[in-house]
Amino acid sequence: MRILFMGTPDIAAACLEALYAAGHQICAVYTRRDKPMGRKQVLTAPPVKTVALAHGTPVFQPKTLRDGGEDANIRALAPDVIVVVAYGCILPASVLAIPRLGCVNLHVSLLPSYRGSAPVQWAVLNGDAETGVSIMQMDEGLDTGDVLACERVTIGPEETSGELFDRVTAVGARLLCRTLPRLAAGELTPQPQDHARATMAPMLTKELAQFRFEESAAHIHNWVRGMAPWPSAWFVTAGGKKVKVQSARVSALCETAAPGTVLALRPLTVACGTGALELLSVVPEGSKPMEGSAFAAGLRLKKGDRL
Repeated sequence: MRILFMGTPDIAAACLEALYAAGHQICAVYTRRDKPMGRKQVLTAPPVKTVALAHGTPVFQPKTLRDGGEDANIRALAPDVIVVVAYGCILPASVLAIPRLGCVNLHVSLLPSYRGSAPVQWAVLNGDAETGVSIMQMDEGLDTGDVLACERVTIGPEETSGELFDRVTAVGARLLCRTLPRLAAGELTPQPQDHARATMAPMLTKELAQFRFEESAAHIHNWVRGMAPWPSAWFVTAGGKKVKVQSARVSALCETAAPGTVLALRPLTVACGTGALELLSVVPEGSKPMEGSAFAAGLRLKKGDRL
């Protein structure tokens, strides 16, 4: 089976590596263009390009597929199937129709839940107990195609989006390698999604990462986990300073106080709208990461102060 692979970031690179390891024939790879990265803005290849070139696979990096400019090239490659993993470009109907087995997409949620660009993060942000991976037959909609295979993944109560993403990536790579031979053999029965149950997972932003102590401790805890490692949850102190929170834990303290009130210093524990939160690791504006207790000591906070 000739596979044309389309993908860009680390999860796509992991899936591509798994396909090579499983012995699949990758006829070519499509990925996004190289981007300037870091403080020095060094032009850097996407992870998928690095993997493909290491295996001697042709790489194509068009700006878009929507103008039909790549249709002839894709037809000439004669793929049996196009596999898409976090590519970042929309596949038009003209491309979707080329492979005899169609185009399949790996999506890191249990569809129809969390369609969109940040499904893992939103599962954590919402405090879900599980998520999963879906392999879907692509159509022209946004993650709306029939599901070919799926696998559930539990979410740990303290797990961050970054930690969960690593686990989901491994599950997705394995599921993809198991699903493709079954697709070629005609053993799969596509399952239409229940569109009435669909939810969205929009891209995260730095602004969205802000929280307020008026919210519940459970909500803030999920926000800290879901926004890690990027963009990192943050709040504004009474003095107007921005503080990022890298890790936190719901406190067992039962004291009642106004939201933002310091209830304890070791660990730094702050009253919320409901419950209290332990700030374990923070990054004050203009400073390096530190323990919450060290942050409190630097501000000379004492119990009863408002953060």
